[in-house]
Amino acid sequence: MIATRSMLAEPGVPAVMAADGRRLRLALVTETWPPEINGVAMTLSRLVEGVRGRGHQVEVVRPRQRSDSTGSQPGDCLLRDSLPVPNYTGLRLGLPCGGVLAARWRRQRPDVVHIATEGPLGVSALRTARSLGIPVTSGFHTNFHDYSRHYRVGFLYQMVEGYLRRFHNRTRRTLVPTRAQVDQLAVSGFRGVAALGRGVDIALFDPALRREAVRRAWGAGPQTLVCLHVGRVAPEKDIPLALEAFRAIARDHSDALMVVAGDGPERMRLKALYPEVVFTGLLDRDALATAYACADLFLFPSLSETFGNVVLEAMASGVPVVAFRYAAPALHMVDGQTGWLVACDDRAGFITAARAAAADPQRAMFGAAARAAVLPLSWDGIVDRFLELIEEARCSTAVSGVRSC
Repeated sequence: MIATRSMLAEPGVPAVMAADGRRLRLALVTETWPPEINGVAMTLSRLVEGVRGRGHQVEVVRPRQRSDSTGSQPGDCLLRDSLPVPNYTGLRLGLPCGGVLAARWRRQRPDVVHIATEGPLGVSALRTARSLGIPVTSGFHTNFHDYSRHYRVGFLYQMVEGYLRRFHNRTRRTLVPTRAQVDQLAVSGFRGVAALGRGVDIALFDPALRREAVRRAWGAGPQTLVCLHVGRVAPEKDIPLALEAFRAIARDHSDALMVVAGDGPERMRLKALYPEVVFTGLLDRDALATAYACADLFLFPSLSETFGNVVLEAMASGVPVVAFRYAAPALHMVDGQTGWLVACDDRAGFITAARAAAADPQRAMFGAAARAAVLPLSWDGIVDRFLELIEEARCSTAVSGVRSC
């Protein structure tokens, strides 16, 4: 197994060696990567930063982004050709590159290939790694099969789920954010699923970033109740429920404002339907952290998440949350103490809870308790767990029946 920080290192000194005395060489394949702003990109960048900080080598294989210089190949990345994803500004879909990967991995063989996304780039990486006998793990970050219901193609649900199951069952481990999802995927026929939690950057997301100038730019005064939603503005996020909850709040509070931070295919349509709402568009991480801190209540109606990183970010920012009881809210919120939890699919209950939260004189105390609840959620322990799971996969019995180490 990997020697983790807690097992071998002196305080403040990273442990770097695997059990066989070598540094781990990992190839991470992903369709999304910073500066793209989303939960998957953030999680992967944190894992890579932590793994490299322990002395291991990580090569990131990803699509070329607009911000990349033409023809550039950073030493720690392999940039591949890509196409824009329709209706998703800023996202690129990596094209297959099995030949390039095979040549590269024959020259410098990874110990493990970890595939974070199931697109064409991920498929070619899976095929190539298996053909070379390299252990493969995967991450299940997005419920793409569930998205079919939100895009009015529900008849594709079983087909998409089948594709995801076949993809992930060809890897030795599939990592998901929660134990509940381990059980859910196991029932659906996914094998080798393991839980890998999520952390939050409590230094970045901080109540001290509250700025009245930002609130004024939104049209809010010192006493204005600012409700916030953060995420991709897309059908699967069910943002209209948050906006309807805000309208109910506004009927009770004459001085209230709703802010939606993020971009996506639904932004212009929702902006036309809800002219009283501030749509910020895409924010960089510093601006996003400030936006959280400038809010008084976070409305999170999505039921399509594998986890919901934004919930932890809001809590770290001292903002109480109204959410359905599943994924991150179920794991890290306490109803009536750090926020308001609602039974899944109780849409009327969500609106009722939002109104109650807006009217609660103890709302600020809920926010302080929310931040206290996530202070222990360091990324260090999650990186250690990731390395342990990667090492288990590297040393597990291969398809041929021969152990890898």
